[in-house]
Formats: sequence, C-alpha cells, structure tokens
Amino acid sequence: MAVKIFKAVWLLSLLAAVAILLYAYAGFPEEIQVREGAEGTGETLSRNQLFYAALGLLAIFNVTVFMVNRFMAAGDQFFQAWFYGLIICFNLFMVVALQFFNLYNSQEKFDYGSIGYIIYGSVSLIVVWATLYPVRAIIQRFVPKQRVTDN
Repeated sequence: MAVKIFKAVWLLSLLAAVAILLYAYAGFPEEIQVREGAEGTGETLSRNQLFYAALGLLAIFNVTVFMVNRFMAAGDQFFQAWFYGLIICFNLFMVVALQFFNLYNSQEKFDYGSIGYIIYGSVSLIVVWATLYPVRAIIQRFVPKQRVTDN
C-alpha cells in the first residue's frame, strides 16, 4: 500500500517539477546569473543551457525509478517505497532550485538570506532520506527478528 502512495506522490512531484521548469523557463532572461562574483562579475548560463540541464537531470533521475523497479526491487516493498521517496525529494529540490533561479534573476527586491533555509532544507531532506534505507538494513542485520512459536 505504501508503494502505491509513494508512486502517486512521485508522479505528482514529477508533474510539478516539469510545470515549474516550464514556468521558470518562460520567465528567465536570456542570460541567467548563477553566481555572483567580485566587482559585478559572475557565472552566467543561457536560459537554454539551464533548461536542458535541468530537464536532463529530471529525466535521468526519474527514469531510474523504472530501471530500479525492473531490475533491482523485485520483491522488496520497503526499498521500492524508499526509492520513490528519494526521487520525490530530488524533484522537490529541483522545484526549489528552479524557483530560486527564477526569483534571483527577476530583478525583484528580496531578502535572499531567508530562502537559504528552504534550499538547505531540501538538500538535507535528500541526505536524510538517502540514509534511511542503509540504517534500516544495518538495524535489521544486528537486531534478531522475533518469532512466534506454537505452544
């Protein structure tokens, strides 16, 4: 049951990430400033480069769901749910990053320090989620299963 819920949430997160990507692409200027440097210099990308890089990352990570389900996760329901959750976390990070680039390049006055919590929060969510499955595997290895015996 949990796998079906995670699969539905994954699909919604993928659709949201693609919608945000298209919305952000429409609002980007021709040159997107990625990082500020000293004296007004910085690193820039064209809007097409950012669009195709983000689209490629979304495609690569979301296609792995099909590959993992096909080849690796034959009967392990927990692993399937965990992997869907990991990709959901990545899609959430992509939504946050694209929205940040959109906001940063929109020439609006905004306190960019307050959005740092959201960006770091989405990265830490990926890290925490990625450690859940290995921690569960370690715990299962050292903690014996309780067995019910017939009396």
